[in-house]
Amino acid sequence: QVHLVESGGGLVQAGGSLRLSCAASGSIFSIPAIGWYRQAPGKQRELVAAITSGGSTNYADSVKGRFTISKDNAKNTVYLQMNSLKPDDTAVYYCNAAGGAPGSWGQGTQVTVSS
Repeated sequence: QVHLVESGGGLVQAGGSLRLSCAASGSIFSIPAIGWYRQAPGKQRELVAAITSGGSTNYADSVKGRFTISKDNAKNTVYLQMNSLKPDDTAVYYCNAAGGAPGSWGQGTQVTVSS
């Protein structure tokens, strides 16, 4: 089992940027696809971006053009660069397997965007 730990969240003003990190305890190649999810209070968890072991990416329409998912295989880390942040981006962000059954959910990292 590969453990994923999220970090990098914080409080930013609208239009600002944050970079989230998802650090894996083992090789990220163990997971065919890794995604960033987010969940705001009272709303369903949403997949916002995913990347495969081969580097293919996809994005939710709500973040496309603003967010970029990437990975560093040597560091076993997946990143989410978030630019042009909006108040609607406020949520707890999680990383987990994508494209299949997810593993256990961690604590996530809080992103708050003020207007």
